[in-house]
Amino acid sequence: MEQCEKLIKETFPKINEDIYSYIESILTVSKDDFENFDEIYEAVGEVLLEVSNKGTSTNDVRNICGQIWNLLGLSEKKNRNGIRALNAPVQMSDFSSGEGINETASIWFNGVRDEGLKNVDQKKLQKAEDKIKQKQEKRLNEGVVKPISNILSQECQASAAQVISKKESRMESKGQSGRLQDIKIENFDVAFGEKVLIQGASISLAFGRRYGLIGKNGLGKTTLLKMISNGQLKIPPGISILHVEQEVIGDDTLAIDSVLEADTVRSALLAEEKKLNETHTPEAAAELSEVYAKLQAIEADKAPALASVILAGLGFSPEGQRRATKTFSGGWRMRLALARALFAKPDLLLLDEPTNMLDLIAIIWLENYLQSWATTILVVSHDRSFLDQVATDILHLNAQIIDHYRGNYGNFIKTRSEKQKNQQREWEAQQQLRAHTQEFIDKFRYNAKRASLVQSKLKFLDRLPILKPVEKESDVVLRFPDVAVLNPPVLQLDELVFGYSKDLIVLNKVCLNASSESRICVVGENGAGKTTLLKLVLGDLSPITGFVHKHRGIRCGYFSQHHVDQLAMDVTPVGLLQQKFPGATVEEYRRQLGRFGISGELALQSINSLSGGQKSRVAFTVMCYPGPNFLVLDEPTNHLDVETIEALSIAIQNFGGGVILVSHDERMIRNVCQELWICGNGNVVRIEGGFDEYREIVEKQLECTVYK
Repeated sequence: MEQCEKLIKETFPKINEDIYSYIESILTVSKDDFENFDEIYEAVGEVLLEVSNKGTSTNDVRNICGQIWNLLGLSEKKNRNGIRALNAPVQMSDFSSGEGINETASIWFNGVRDEGLKNVDQKKLQKAEDKIKQKQEKRLNEGVVKPISNILSQECQASAAQVISKKESRMESKGQSGRLQDIKIENFDVAFGEKVLIQGASISLAFGRRYGLIGKNGLGKTTLLKMISNGQLKIPPGISILHVEQEVIGDDTLAIDSVLEADTVRSALLAEEKKLNETHTPEAAAELSEVYAKLQAIEADKAPALASVILAGLGFSPEGQRRATKTFSGGWRMRLALARALFAKPDLLLLDEPTNMLDLIAIIWLENYLQSWATTILVVSHDRSFLDQVATDILHLNAQIIDHYRGNYGNFIKTRSEKQKNQQREWEAQQQLRAHTQEFIDKFRYNAKRASLVQSKLKFLDRLPILKPVEKESDVVLRFPDVAVLNPPVLQLDELVFGYSKDLIVLNKVCLNASSESRICVVGENGAGKTTLLKLVLGDLSPITGFVHKHRGIRCGYFSQHHVDQLAMDVTPVGLLQQKFPGATVEEYRRQLGRFGISGELALQSINSLSGGQKSRVAFTVMCYPGPNFLVLDEPTNHLDVETIEALSIAIQNFGGGVILVSHDERMIRNVCQELWICGNGNVVRIEGGFDEYREIVEKQLECTVYK
């Protein structure tokens, strides 16, 4: 390549290093694929012509490509396609009947006088044929799109395809890939059924950084995580991956032991230690010393304490850590799965909406814990505050491509806004330039004196890069129905006591009130009685003592965190409203659905085919169809993307009635709620200092229990 570099730089002095590097990479990577110097011209000729001196013709560049062909030694390769001149005429009719084939080994030897050429070493011939076969198989595997359509399970109907570079394939085949910690997935596609979700995208994950993967519902974020964890997208060998997507299986294993078992190296060493202790031989004693050294190197004695800290941070009490996994609900077993992943410390940790399964206290602990995470994280989340605290980089999935932004979510908003402004300005400037140039061309197109200049302008237009204007995303708008304001008092809880038995009191002497202007968030640990309090307000549960006073005109609308799972999946949104509220026209049903962004074809698709966020919007429509004037919302942000959560916050602010909600989304609480009700230890404490006051309380609580 040194001679080629000298030739190119002397012939084209205007060439810069970037362009030369590009040409050098093409000549190096595709060297074996060039059949003649015309193919070299097709690959780099146009680029060389752009940087050539004035007066250089196409033929001159072709000649240079011919010289490059010779310098690369490609002209010395004979019989590249196995073509050879015959020494004597051959009558093909002699072979048509199949007779005489055994007597004639090859038509190339027909008429050859030198009998020595006919003597072939069969072993060498077989060896050569094996080499050719290996090369052909290697070429099929290298640089070709690797479609992976094998479905790993019937639930996963997704497929992925990826272009693997020849360089990486050669290094891997020679065992030279080494222990790579950075991850590059280049030029890949992801589809779900016939729908293309991601096309021609590339992502690069630097070791030790924390990436937030964001985008609207239904674009393929969760599918991408599955493609990576299932191995359908190729990553460097030797990188351990953990994808937290399934709850821990319930059995007799204690919660803390389940977490400790996630460290397979430690578990294997302990099992070996136990086995060697039962064998009383000199050899076993020597091996036991090695096992003890390995256990000391990985600090195995500190593992139980670390597992206990992780479980405590995720909300497991000391007694809960000693309970069997089968005694926990599905939500708590998902927390166990997260605890196992945090304890195992994989090279790449994949998290899909981790805050959905946690209460605010556990989320605050997780934010603090992940900020000191040593390896790489790729997390899908719609919690803006969580992304601001945890993410060092943002990967934005939109229009089937993934864009990379440095910084957290707040920085992403600023950078993207500035990028879009610059993109729009560049596009507008180019449009003006195109219009001005086209005006000149149209004016002098038939002027013989200006013909060369017109041709130059035409070529200039052809060489201009194609810029696109900023595509404005459709705004998400949610609208609750207009209602009349109720005069106070609207809702009062007076000395309310509730328990599932006399020995198990959940809420004790609760005194609270709410009005049509109230925006209240109920917070506290899971199991502290938040949902129980909401059901007492709704009248679904009756207190042991005390009273719940409601305005006689109150109509409560209740959104349960399980509403989405309770929807009929085999009907359309319009059909669901027809079943629940018969008698109205299809236009009225569609109008109601349109309030929550279910419009057009979405209203006529089966609910099963909708994304989680779209199903939540259908559930909102069902809740609001009767026209409630007081909303009780239990985890309404689950399954919603960032834009929809922002729209929901605005809709709640504009609603004319009162709102009581349970939520773990910090930004929504800050934007909407004027007061907080804190559930814990059988009491409900009202604070008006907002979320900052509550966060201070939680931080002090964590310092006393988890961080001590």
